[in-house]
Amino acid sequence: MTQSIKELILNRKSTRTFDGTPLNDEERDSIELYSQTLSNPFDVPIEFKLLDAKEHNLSSPVIIGANLYLAAKVTKVKNFEIGFGYSFEQACLFAESMGIGTVILAGTLSRSTFEKAMQVKDNEVMPAVTPIGHPAPKRSIRETLMRKGIKADERIPFEQLFFSYGFDKPLEKEEAGIYSDALESVRWAPSAANKQPWRVVVAGNKVHFYEKKTVKESSLGDVQKVDIGIALCHFDVTMQEAGYFGRFFEEDPKLPLPANTEYIVSYERIEERL
Repeated sequence: MTQSIKELILNRKSTRTFDGTPLNDEERDSIELYSQTLSNPFDVPIEFKLLDAKEHNLSSPVIIGANLYLAAKVTKVKNFEIGFGYSFEQACLFAESMGIGTVILAGTLSRSTFEKAMQVKDNEVMPAVTPIGHPAPKRSIRETLMRKGIKADERIPFEQLFFSYGFDKPLEKEEAGIYSDALESVRWAPSAANKQPWRVVVAGNKVHFYEKKTVKESSLGDVQKVDIGIALCHFDVTMQEAGYFGRFFEEDPKLPLPANTEYIVSYERIEERL
């Protein structure tokens, strides 16, 4: 039975232990073709490429049994991190729909060899990659300990991430209405070290997204904005699946903010359910 987007998001687990069997031609072609069609609401062009691990001498100390990676690079334009995260997560969800495992890697990889294989130019960055393959029947001890260390199967409670009209009023899931499933999809989005940097304020037909900064920016940009892009993808595709459509736009509502919190973007529902 085909899973819904909501089910794909809630059921997906990051895969670091693979069984070593190569993708067949149909699987490989499907992922390659799909990644070339991807876009994002921020009009940030992303270049995807499948990379053979042996051919390019690619590795990651946290990955076992992967022989293929999906990598992507982006030019440093406005919102490049957010657009990258949105598009990259679309590719990962597509792989999940095929029963193919992924995990988004930003730091634990042989970055110089990946960047060489992707031919990253001076004005470009490669924020993340993912191994692509069939999950092993059992996780490695290393992966099990890693997941336990970052509490990978846990998420911050709903009412600590989402708010109603301002950060002084937590939003209960029962009060979220048509946004309930989409916000739950945001809550379960993957993020670097499971930091979950998104904070969201619902105000009528508008939803304002913020970043709770806990990690410093680097030469690759703000990795937590990549996480925000992933969360925005989850929100958008879940809303679309439910028959609701909207637009993302930048118009800071100037709300009083908690410490280390930055406005990112807003969403406005523009069509009723089909």
